Amino acid sequence: QVQLVESGGGLVQTGASLRISCAASVRTLSYYHMGWFRQAPGKEREFVAAISRNGGETLYADSVKGRFTISRDNAKTTVYLQMNNLRPDDTSVYYCAADQGPRATYLSREYDYWGQGTQVTVSS
Repeated sequence: QVQLVESGGGLVQTGASLRISCAASVRTLSYYHMGWFRQAPGKEREFVAAISRNGGETLYADSVKGRFTISRDNAKTTVYLQMNNLRPDDTSVYYCAADQGPRATYLSREYDYWGQGTQVTVSS
């Protein structure tokens, strides 16, 4: 069983930066591809970014490409999402997820473990 705990969310202004983290309770994080998803009130959960086991491959949603960066530190069993130039439409609960499948993916159904989420609110 993998437990994922997100942190670092908060209230920021448009144009600000924020880094959120996902701490995994595993001995070897490199067994898992990792992803970030988000869900705004009244909307479906959507893919944000994913990173492969060794960090060699990253995927991004078009809406965040060039603004967000996903990274991981397997030694610290932690995954990060650096968010720059935040906009009000980035306001969501952000979820971290772990995937044991063959490759990093944007498909939420492929992820096996999920965190409880951290709220990010961007004011205009």
